[in-house]
Amino acid sequence: MIGFLTGLFVTMKTGFRRPVTAQYPDPEKRIKVENRFMGFPSLTWDYDVEEPYCTGCMVCVRECPTECMTAKMKDNPLFSEGKSRRKKIIDEFEINLGRCILCGICVEVCNFDAIEMSHEHELSKRVRNGNRFGLQQLLKLGIKFQSNTNWQPKQPEKNSGVPVKKVDEE
Repeated sequence: MIGFLTGLFVTMKTGFRRPVTAQYPDPEKRIKVENRFMGFPSLTWDYDVEEPYCTGCMVCVRECPTECMTAKMKDNPLFSEGKSRRKKIIDEFEINLGRCILCGICVEVCNFDAIEMSHEHELSKRVRNGNRFGLQQLLKLGIKFQSNTNWQPKQPEKNSGVPVKKVDEE
């Protein structure tokens, strides 16, 4: 009898508790994602010169443990016009998000503040290679991440694309 009353008391106590489970499909009832959350990788955009931070150096591609990234670089046309400090710029970039393990190594090894872990985590597709994101999709993820978190580069003086004015010595 005592065991029955104890069990009934536990049931009653949990019945009047606030629910801790969020109702997933309903956007209004989802739990807010914290700033430290690491979703899928995304490429950042330099608004000062209107080009991506990525120069296509391929350090992230070489260091990725799952080899889910590919990249190609090209000469930057803005550099020849004197509008940017970046000699090379990314031409093609692809990440297979189905293979990405969200480890963040690509962010740690990037010297140009070009890749960040976004807050996107709901990108599943029903097609086998549907999670291959190209340059434009990765930039779109990055721009959304930058605007939602007020992202600033870690090394703005080093990685800014704004050309440095040279002082003429006489």
